[in-house]
Amino acid sequence: MPLTKNLNIAIIDSNPALVNGIRINKEDPPDPRVSTITPATISMFRDIGAWQYLQQYRHAYFDKMQVWDYTGLGYTRYHARDVDKDSLGCVVENKVLQSSLLLCIQNADIQKKIFPSRLVSMSLNPGLKSKRMDGISPEISRGDLTKLQLNDGTCLYAKLVVGADGSKSQVRELAGFKTTGWNYSQNAIICTVEHASENRCAWQRFLPAGPIALLPVGDNFSNIVWTMNPKEALDRKSMTEADFVKTVNHALDHGFGPHPTSSLLGNGNFFSWFRAGVVTSGDGGFEIPPKVLKLASERMVFPLSLRHANDYVSKHVALIGDAAHTVHPLAGQGVNLGFGDAFALSRVIGEAIAVGMDIGEVSLLKKYEAERKPANIAMMAILDGFQKAYSVDFGPLNILRAAGLHAANYISPLKRRIISYASGEQRLPLFS
Repeated sequence: MPLTKNLNIAIIDSNPALVNGIRINKEDPPDPRVSTITPATISMFRDIGAWQYLQQYRHAYFDKMQVWDYTGLGYTRYHARDVDKDSLGCVVENKVLQSSLLLCIQNADIQKKIFPSRLVSMSLNPGLKSKRMDGISPEISRGDLTKLQLNDGTCLYAKLVVGADGSKSQVRELAGFKTTGWNYSQNAIICTVEHASENRCAWQRFLPAGPIALLPVGDNFSNIVWTMNPKEALDRKSMTEADFVKTVNHALDHGFGPHPTSSLLGNGNFFSWFRAGVVTSGDGGFEIPPKVLKLASERMVFPLSLRHANDYVSKHVALIGDAAHTVHPLAGQGVNLGFGDAFALSRVIGEAIAVGMDIGEVSLLKKYEAERKPANIAMMAILDGFQKAYSVDFGPLNILRAAGLHAANYISPLKRRIISYASGEQRLPLFS
């Protein structure tokens, strides 16, 4: 940003790729670690100049999404044309995202230095003035500074420390931020699979043990994110490729229950009481996902949890991304919440520089927290609610879930607002 380009920035990250570069072979199958980025995040990437680098590598836009329930009682289909867009989102390998942002940093006209080290300790140094930040910053004329000790012996002093170091954040721990949350009794298994032809739709089916998602990643490849209990995850990770592919196709097709039909609630006539001034939407019909032919990567398993920092900021410290909040992956929103944090914090820092404020002042940083905390909590609550609602197989609840899916499918204003909210372009409430 123009207002922040004169800041002196130290990036502390022990990932060797930051120094050696991220090697991406375009001929290799996609890495199983991917992110689904929303139109709002794509717009942010364009604004900072990172999108031009990302476009050089494999990425997959999708313009359709289908969500359905294993009971066969309900489904909904979203299409980009419902909101006059070209796409609903884009699936990108994490290493491509990282490489694009790293190239953006390296080619940006900003003062920066990368420290391939780990943070060991962090402390506030009251009254420290007119001291250089170990070659990182010009002289400091006002305000207290935070002292950072790295594992290679380097000592840095900063006006603001941004903890973007993930769910097990060292910055969060050293700064004394408390968190609230819990572990889900679920693991996610992720991998890359191959089809006979290109997949252009995002698919998600809610199963008794958790959702399975099939996401396009370009060419004839898709990414699998399958949530289940820990024992099932280990069993499926260790089974043969042929058996695993068979279970994936079973889970995405007729396994656990029948295909849904649009006739359960009368082809939308159930919602005829909405007709006074409300347009209903056609669904285009339920579709069966493309068959998986073979595995194209290793299978990886990781535990799922929900965590939220009670505070995002203190004097000279701010948390963003998974350091501030960790969510269930069922809607792929975690990374987008993190990028939303990053851009909101950048904007607040820019505003401070414009009026000559200390960028580490807690009253300023609270503006960032006030903007992002309600938005993050709302999304976390929705995702956690979905996780819990689909963890119970109970007749009346199954019918309520089906009614919700049908409502999202048939009521056009509701469908548009759901898409806009999931795309990062609208906040709650959906109806105001």
